[in-house]
Amino acid sequence: MVETVKEKIIAIIAEQALLVPGDITVDQTLEELGIDSLGLVEAIFAIEEQFDIAVPFNANTPGESGFDITSVATIIRAVQKLVDDQSR
Repeated sequence: MVETVKEKIIAIIAEQALLVPGDITVDQTLEELGIDSLGLVEAIFAIEEQFDIAVPFNANTPGESGFDITSVATIIRAVQKLVDDQSR
């Protein structure tokens, strides 16, 4: 079975939140999942490694980074776009 971007992102977020992937819904925020700023940075590193991409995220100015971390769904969309852009 080939995992989708969505499944991989949820697995990474679940690991940071100390949850099982089935407990995560795409409409949840990282805050709701109990992921703090350090967990966010670790998740970003894991995403970069998993997909071999560079995520345009600056932990010091997250609102200005251009990488939407509003919810699990926005993270999935942003990563999918980076993956798609890389394959072109």
